[in-house]
Amino acid sequence: MEHATEKRKRRIPLFLQAVLITLGSYLVYQYGIRPPIPASILFMFMVVTVAAVLLYVSLDDDSLEEFLRPVLTVIRDDRWKIVRWAFMIAIPLIAGWVVYDKTVPKIEPPVTVRSVHPAPPGSINVRGKTYDLRTLENPLRKDTANFTKHVKAGADVYIKNCYYCHGDFLDGKGPYADFINPPPANFQDIGTIAMLQESFLFWRIMKGGPGLPTEGTPWDSSMPAWEPILSEQEVWQVILFMYEFTGHKPRRWE
Repeated sequence: MEHATEKRKRRIPLFLQAVLITLGSYLVYQYGIRPPIPASILFMFMVVTVAAVLLYVSLDDDSLEEFLRPVLTVIRDDRWKIVRWAFMIAIPLIAGWVVYDKTVPKIEPPVTVRSVHPAPPGSINVRGKTYDLRTLENPLRKDTANFTKHVKAGADVYIKNCYYCHGDFLDGKGPYADFINPPPANFQDIGTIAMLQESFLFWRIMKGGPGLPTEGTPWDSSMPAWEPILSEQEVWQVILFMYEFTGHKPRRWE
């Protein structure tokens, strides 16, 4: 009785609901989020959205049957023969075009020359406070009495916020890594944080991909700006943890 009542109340067919939710989600992800998210993250969001929609329409047999009814009608009913043939022709053509467009070589000059470690600005502003990156040092390194405590706190910050991309072992192989292009940094590599001052990491974590200069090709980094989420102390703590866990030493100004 409940399912029958629900169907009578439902003004929009379930199949159309699923299509509208999926399309609406795409439009929000693509045009409603500012600054825009990278294509790799957009793809990951859409996979999760489609999975959630399919889960919703298959909660029970009646819902699944209602969802599949228009699809089966087009497939089986000869009155929909023209629509059926249109889909049969269009789907392979669209799939072929997407594959072709992704694989065909494109002769285009790069917009900018990307630098893996772009030069940081002379100073940055974080929550109204200005930091001179040329002289900035990690203040927690001087707190030797609580050093271990800060490292442990940094580990907690990392697991809650950074692990998903950079992985358990800080090697850039987190659960989301395969969906991100370019891939997350591998901090175990001696060519990453071992080559950098801690102030550089402070800048990159606080400002993320949106804070990259022109030579860093803005939006060629999927890392968000953590300034609205993490405090200055939490950022310094996670930096301590990164160096302690990998065994690297930060590059000194001298």
